[in-house]
Amino acid sequence: MPLAISGVVIVADRISKTSIQHSINLFDSVSVVPGWVRIVHTENAGAAFGLLADGNALLRTAVLVGISSLVLLFVASSLWGRGTGFTSPGSRIALSLILGGATGNLYDRIFHRTVTDFLEVYRGTWSFPAFNVADSAITIGAILLLIDLVRPRGKGVEEHARLAHK
Repeated sequence: MPLAISGVVIVADRISKTSIQHSINLFDSVSVVPGWVRIVHTENAGAAFGLLADGNALLRTAVLVGISSLVLLFVASSLWGRGTGFTSPGSRIALSLILGGATGNLYDRIFHRTVTDFLEVYRGTWSFPAFNVADSAITIGAILLLIDLVRPRGKGVEEHARLAHK
């Protein structure tokens, strides 16, 4: 299951980014929900939200590829390592989304030196930095992982839920 979920994220990410690159000129935008959501073609040389976008390109790429590779190793070992504690379906789905998203963005960093971002949420003069399918998968995965990690577990929780339904 983790490979299938990650694979779907990677394929959706590649298709969406390639589609944007071939159909919308850099910095052009198309309104999807006027006043709220638009598709805008941007290329992000930095990390999330344009962090580290300035500076030495080779050093930036090496640092970002290195960090992404470490994240991928951690997620993969959490999914397939023995005794990791990430055995619940919720945490496995979350990690699979993170794995797919991180792989999608790492592919861009290695082969294009930038990451294509294209979804922008805005209102008036305020706008959230553009993002992509991989970023969305990472964010959703992280939220699901946090929910799964803080969710109560154990026999006492099950007993409490059973009594509450009587």
